Amino acid sequence: MDFLTTYVFDEQFRLIASRILVALVLSGLIGFERELKNHSAGFRTHILVGVGSCLMMLLSLYGFEEFINNYDNVRFDPARIPSYVISGIGFLGAGTIIVNGMTIRGLTTAASIWAVAGLGLVVGVGMYGEALFTTLVILLSLVFLNKFELRFHKGRGKISFQILIGPDMNMGDLLKVLDQFDTKIRKLEVEKDSGVNRNILIQLDNGTHIDDLQLYDYISKIEHVIQVTEIQ
Repeated sequence: MDFLTTYVFDEQFRLIASRILVALVLSGLIGFERELKNHSAGFRTHILVGVGSCLMMLLSLYGFEEFINNYDNVRFDPARIPSYVISGIGFLGAGTIIVNGMTIRGLTTAASIWAVAGLGLVVGVGMYGEALFTTLVILLSLVFLNKFELRFHKGRGKISFQILIGPDMNMGDLLKVLDQFDTKIRKLEVEKDSGVNRNILIQLDNGTHIDDLQLYDYISKIEHVIQVTEIQ
């Protein structure tokens, strides 16, 4: 028992363990917010990134003390490993970004993963107050700014509808119809249906007050268009 207390569960171990637990809680809070919104990188991913980066920071701070004490010519640079963590975490964030046609998803989640990596490093170096404050800022940004963005877009005129098309549909015909109404395409997604058909999700800027019924009538007359459905 004395051996474990002296060499394994010593004061440095307790310090390291406490910092890892703090990183787990803070990164878990951000990951939980992403999990609630069903994003690809959620609770577990953010915890692993936060705890892993915290561990790398602790390794940089305490992992080479024996060499420094035994060899006078060993130089200590605690910022070297964290710099690789910051630059290397980008590959994980890039994996959460999905490009589908004109729509890009996952940028916010990729940014949150990068921020959680920074949180882990900050906690690893012992800056608890700064880490807690940053966590609150990130959570408030993700929760409240998302609601503000939805209200902002809701206030601006837009038309959203879904088109079910056959496999031989010519997308150029659809773009020609949309061009006739002189409108801006905000979002266009093409999804495969259960069979050979495809679903096209379109969101248009209604700044020029488009006649919805006339637009749907024009689109429905395009060859191989099966159904046009408005999305509220």
